Formats: sequence, C-alpha cells, structure tokens
Amino acid sequence: MLASAKLAGFIVTNDYDAARAFYVDRLGFVFVSLDQYALVVQAGENHIRIGRIGDFTPRQGTVLGWEVADIRAVAKWLVERGVELEKFPFAQDKEFGIWTTPDGSQVAWFKDPDGNILSIGQHA
Repeated sequence: MLASAKLAGFIVTNDYDAARAFYVDRLGFVFVSLDQYALVVQAGENHIRIGRIGDFTPRQGTVLGWEVADIRAVAKWLVERGVELEKFPFAQDKEFGIWTTPDGSQVAWFKDPDGNILSIGQHA
C-alpha cells in the first residue's frame, strides 16, 4: 500500500523565511502552507514539511535527493539560481562537483541555508 502512496519528506530549519526563499524561490517548489507546525512546499507530487527547531546540528549525510535525467543540466540550473554545489575532493567533475560512482551513476550535493545536505543524482 505504501509503495503507491505519495511521499512526504521532513527537513529541519532555524528560519522559515530563509527556508522558504531557498525552497520556493531558488529551487522552484510550490508554497503550500505555513503554520505553527511547519512550512510545507510541494516538489512534483510530493510534499516537504520543513519544521522549525531552535537549535540543531545538520546531519552529515544527505537528507533528501532527487533523481534527474540530466545531472549536468540540473547542476548548471542550480548554479544559475545561486545555489552553491559542494566540491568534494573525490568528485571527478571539478566544475559542478559531480561524482561518478563505480557503476557509472552520478551524484552532486548542495546545502540548504540550515546546512541540510541535498543531492541530485543520475543513475546509470
């Protein structure tokens, strides 16, 4: 039953205004609502609930990622919208920080204003 249900992602923020500017204005997600519980945005058919917590430390791993058809085009689009892509030393592509995995899949990472790590990936 869950395999066909819409997915809701959860992210933590310190600042609703900065989160809304990033997810809506930069990433182009649709604003759904803001109340005392969460800022909600829509990405495709899925919702992301962004809850405010006063003090937190972002995870060291990816919290949300998107599978894309053309990672270089999406990476370029992100940069053009003011999103800084992470440049890890192991990534072969130095322009966009895209890492090619041993099976040929590709991944690039970026952070939201709170330091949550997000990714785009193109699978082989």
